[in-house]
Amino acid sequence: MTATEAEETSEPLDESEAPPSARRPSRLTWQKLTLLPVALIAVLLATWLWFQQADLDALTRNALSGGQVSKALWQHIELTVISTFFVLIIAIPLGILLTRGAMSRATPVAMAFANMGQATPAIGLLALLVIWLGIGRRAALIGIIVYAILPVLSNTITGLKANDPTLLEAARGIGMSPTGVLTRVELPLAVPLILAGVRTALVLNVGTATLAVFGGGGGLGVLITTGITNQRMPVLVLGSILTVVLALLVDWLASLAELLLRPRGLQP
Repeated sequence: MTATEAEETSEPLDESEAPPSARRPSRLTWQKLTLLPVALIAVLLATWLWFQQADLDALTRNALSGGQVSKALWQHIELTVISTFFVLIIAIPLGILLTRGAMSRATPVAMAFANMGQATPAIGLLALLVIWLGIGRRAALIGIIVYAILPVLSNTITGLKANDPTLLEAARGIGMSPTGVLTRVELPLAVPLILAGVRTALVLNVGTATLAVFGGGGGLGVLITTGITNQRMPVLVLGSILTVVLALLVDWLASLAELLLRPRGLQP
């Protein structure tokens, strides 16, 4: 081999010339960051322009005036955030507990109860809670929480059980405590599945929160039911569009969190 050939061989391979499998994919691209927000802004702008030129009667104007739209939207966001917070602090620790030693025997029972919570029609579950707890936000929140626990609990258990036993044994072999193995090995490896469950729960919570109106919990369901009962299409359309936009926005934010929080070594 000549000196020139040796120099050419020792040159680092340009990233653009590397095979596709050797390139590290970017976590975020401009498409992921901009396409959906731009589309949602366009939908909201089109809705606003439609309302500007629409001929609204007195009942419709009364239903949409006095900050009632912003109040309903804020209530909906509050219901979603609070319910998701309680889902996380219940489902993730419970999922961890159900994969530890003798407690794993209770997994089928816990999953059966979680499946029952989601299999029950949301409106029926809310009606039962209202009968038990009375009308108010508490009944609505409990109903939303029960309905959204399953995906987070199931994904937490599945993610922890899917870990390679040889990795866990190696971690114990270098002297890690059970807590260290859990926090430094098991949970980081299970993060992608757990985040996928959280993303599903968030979207479920946005949709289920529209039913909170039947329990006195407020939210965008107020606009939807007002539009239906009073046969006012603009009110119904506005409530529906805001709910869909909020659900898509929450899903987009959760997808970004999924990319950012995923451990680097687990990037696809």
